Amino acid sequence: MQNPSSSDPGAASLGAAATAIFRQAASAGRDRLNQAELGGLLSSLAIGFEDTAAPATQTAAAELRISLNNTREFGMVLSAGLGGLDAELGESNFSKDRAAVYAAAELTDAGDFLNLFRRTLAYQKLAAAAKRGGAPLPDERLKACFERLLALASCLSPVDPGAPFVLRALELDPVHIGAELVVRRARCEFGAPAASRLGRPIHKIDKLIHPASIGIIGVSASSMNFGRIILRNLMGSGYSKERMTIIRPGEKEIDGVKCVESLKKLDGKLDLLIVAVAASAVYDLVDEIIETGAVESVMLIPGSLGETVKSREPAAALAVRINAAHGKEGGGPIFLGANCLGVVSHPGSYDSWFIPLERLPKPQKKPERNSVMLSQSGAFMITRLSQNPWLDPRYMLALGNQTDLTQGDMLSYFCERPEIETIGIYVEGFKDLDGLDFARAVRKAVVNGKQVVVYKSGKTAPGVGGVMGHTASIAGGPTLFDSVVRHAGAIVAEDFSAFDDLFYIAGALHRKKIGGTRLGAISGAGFEAVGMADSIESDNFCMEMGALEPGTVKRVEEILAAKKLDALVEVRNPIDINPGADDEAHLQITEAFIQDPNIDAVVVGLDPTAPSVRALEESKLRPGYDIKDAKSTVHLMPPIVERNDKPIVGIVDGGKLYDAMAAGLMDQGVCVFRNSGRGTRALVRYCEVRRYAESLRQRQAKI
Repeated sequence: MQNPSSSDPGAASLGAAATAIFRQAASAGRDRLNQAELGGLLSSLAIGFEDTAAPATQTAAAELRISLNNTREFGMVLSAGLGGLDAELGESNFSKDRAAVYAAAELTDAGDFLNLFRRTLAYQKLAAAAKRGGAPLPDERLKACFERLLALASCLSPVDPGAPFVLRALELDPVHIGAELVVRRARCEFGAPAASRLGRPIHKIDKLIHPASIGIIGVSASSMNFGRIILRNLMGSGYSKERMTIIRPGEKEIDGVKCVESLKKLDGKLDLLIVAVAASAVYDLVDEIIETGAVESVMLIPGSLGETVKSREPAAALAVRINAAHGKEGGGPIFLGANCLGVVSHPGSYDSWFIPLERLPKPQKKPERNSVMLSQSGAFMITRLSQNPWLDPRYMLALGNQTDLTQGDMLSYFCERPEIETIGIYVEGFKDLDGLDFARAVRKAVVNGKQVVVYKSGKTAPGVGGVMGHTASIAGGPTLFDSVVRHAGAIVAEDFSAFDDLFYIAGALHRKKIGGTRLGAISGAGFEAVGMADSIESDNFCMEMGALEPGTVKRVEEILAAKKLDALVEVRNPIDINPGADDEAHLQITEAFIQDPNIDAVVVGLDPTAPSVRALEESKLRPGYDIKDAKSTVHLMPPIVERNDKPIVGIVDGGKLYDAMAAGLMDQGVCVFRNSGRGTRALVRYCEVRRYAESLRQRQAKI
């Protein structure tokens, strides 16, 4: 999906007209248009403009606000929603996408943005007024307005190096739509384009995650400092000592790894250099790294670079020197960090985290690792993995404060990797315009068939302060972030628990078919079956309980009769199959539901506390009646999940006694949640994004 480019004749003429108006204002020493200039600009956009001093020529069904803003993170963003007095209300008073919608101008077009705008209260008021008055919907007028604004955005974008001026803001509020679209009040600000960072040679990320050689600076020969822990972790994760070099004068070897005096004494070029020295030593060391050309990629472990008032100026100067090196032949080295926990790369056979392995065992829980986790906070990844080892990413990279490599760089690299299916990301903030690179990469990843799950911190003023103190990141507005990144195609989690759930379900169900929105719900606990039905809505999406075909009803009735439950259970959806149902009853009914053409996904409560279910690791009352039994859910469910291409989500709602049951299923690739509300909500959110992703791929195919 693309908006009109500046090479389009219509867009070019709009750009020329706006540039002439901006030049006139600039010659008068202004960066803001006056009323006459605003009238000229809006006239070039074929938008009516009435002086606010004059009475309105028409009664408005709704007052709108339509804006173009040059945001620091995402560049040009188009937004539309409630205007006038309604726009003064905080967006927190409304459900998601009800007050206003936002999209990166580069990732939308007029028709697509109109579809977004239809979610708002403003549009629904217009539609209601049109219906009451017997008038047509104002879609064509709105679409034409959005099209012209997007054309203007493409000509005056901060990412266009040839643009003489950049549009900073064009706000139309209120906008009235009657017989025609008329703006009652407007403001427009512009400025000169700003210099941008050079592109990083992101192909060298391959050297970072698959290094043939690793060097380490900062390893103590006598104590267990961070550098020594990293060395031990590298060896403990299987990286060969022969491919490692320690840069430390006065030593021949440490822990069996050879030492050299300096970077200049290296035998050849290192793929990766891990820097674990004090922050104060980094500045001169980086200059040496750049000057010697001895390294392809660098991992900066030290914290405090740019995170304190005292360090911000020298850290900014350091970033400038690193950026300048990218303009040289070969692009110079890439730098991960600073304030970086490090990298875990299973294909690269190394773990550079400075967390002792005994504190964070990383067992392989899947036959094939197919995900990656990117995070500005290393601790975020540690706690996620510690609580849910079934996330089990192929790669885990801590970005720290993005002195060089950014979130957008990392996602741009991994969105092209064919072995990666799901990408989980923790964001604290973006470098200038990197949010746009990030959104582009999200869209590319989704079009490439991947899923991207994102959590953004810094949603409150105290949270923003914490982000600044942690990785020196500037956190943008949460509503803007949420809207733009969701529109790009990501699954945006509202909290840590939602991130865990969504990243997990995206990995577990990636290869399943999402054919529709009809859910089947099964449980032996009445509250659970009802709870599933009560959890089928998200802010902008709703699943429905599928209507079972007569053949399915008969099949389930036969299963119930065979289990002597037919007198107790009525076949319906959702179905409460009674606590007397055993493992076979649960799973036979599950397969009957999932094979019904009117059902697109199933959530099944596996009822571990029910006496007929083999859910205990070991039963003292009924020896052998446990999860090791061949008729247990742990043995029967994985083949059912494997042979059916629709999603099946199992619910094991119980305490620690049933951890082994849940783990036994998850180890075999069954998607399991520990309560029905979380499992069903995660499935609904996942289905919503998968269906949206399919629509994006279809649109892309038409371009």
